Amino acid sequence: MKYLIFDSGPLINFSMNGILDSLEKLKQSFNGEFLITKEVKEEIIDTPLRIKQFELGAMRLEEIYKKGIVKLADLTKSDVDELRRFRENYMTVANRMFKAKNKEVHLLDKGECAVLALSTIMKKKTGIDIPIVIDERTTRMICEKPENLKLLMEKKLHTKINADTKNYNLFKGFKIIRSTELAYIIHKKNLFTLKNPKAFEAIVYGLKFKGCSISEKEVELLSKM
Repeated sequence: MKYLIFDSGPLINFSMNGILDSLEKLKQSFNGEFLITKEVKEEIIDTPLRIKQFELGAMRLEEIYKKGIVKLADLTKSDVDELRRFRENYMTVANRMFKAKNKEVHLLDKGECAVLALSTIMKKKTGIDIPIVIDERTTRMICEKPENLKLLMEKKLHTKINADTKNYNLFKGFKIIRSTELAYIIHKKNLFTLKNPKAFEAIVYGLKFKGCSISEKEVELLSKM
């Protein structure tokens, strides 16, 4: 069985760009499961269903959840307890990793750390790395290039950052996929409803402007591939 683990951002992004149907088509050809955590379900469905501004988007996402396109991971009680321990450890370590003017810099929240924790649990259960679909730049950088994240934070905060580099290794090994890269896979499988020759480029820009961290140069390269 194959798995993809989704953070809330890409699902909301696909919903806002009107391309959730492409996830259903991808799921049919994937021969595996699209998993979410309870924290992600709370963020994309449970909470926004109670807020008029976000209710419509939550209804769309609730529909694909009820269809089983995305689903909660099938975990035992001991799995859940272990996931919680991993989640809290990732959050604690990440938010103590950088200090600016002797104050800890907040990097990750519970939702992102729960996704990392689920990937860890699923790797223990299956023996393989489970890719995470996530658009949030900080999480991606802490997993892929924490030294670049330090430089970015110094530029953003206009101050020197002291890094606990020995904890960088805790976040290594996660396989990260952005919504734009997932869209490229969908495009190559010819699963998007829009068949206009410029549709894929428009979709990538739509995902960028709705929250996917991707540069203009990357958009251009992806659109030409």
